[in-house]
Amino acid sequence: MNRKLILYIAMSLDGYIAKKDGNLDFLSIVETKNEDFGYAEFLQTIDTVIWGRKTFDKVVSFGEGVPHKDKQVFVISKSKKGKLAHAEYCNNVVDLVSSLKQTEGKDIYCDGGAEIVYELLKNRLIDRIIVSVIPHLLGDGIRLFSENGIEQQLKFKRSISYPSGLVQLWYEAVGNDMPETQ
Repeated sequence: MNRKLILYIAMSLDGYIAKKDGNLDFLSIVETKNEDFGYAEFLQTIDTVIWGRKTFDKVVSFGEGVPHKDKQVFVISKSKKGKLAHAEYCNNVVDLVSSLKQTEGKDIYCDGGAEIVYELLKNRLIDRIIVSVIPHLLGDGIRLFSENGIEQQLKFKRSISYPSGLVQLWYEAVGNDMPETQ
């Protein structure tokens, strides 16, 4: 079984995924008609989606319901249980990902938030990082990578630049086959 956990996420040039209040308006700076920055192609490689509850709530607030009806969707929440449409609430992302990696299937897509990313990095569960860098400085907000983060060697795979100014960076994690010692 070679399922990979892929962090596929956007951030400002200065490393923020949202403003302090969760506002994501800066993402619209790069919106371009008929350009999805490889997202549709990426979705063909995965069958499972993991979101943090705040990220999930933001996505659902866009009014289109729970996306990815053709995929397993998990929402990491400390308090919510059960399901919303086809999305299932879970409280332990490390156990969930460890379990999913032991099953057959396509790759697993994680799209934040920052607390989830920190836990997954700490436990060396992220195999690939695809970050779309938005040409904007937020100055403050919710950092993608925690200030007291985890050191992790990465191997550069590719970069793609788009006319809108978005630059997508692809990295593979190095050495994730060995658990981190505490």
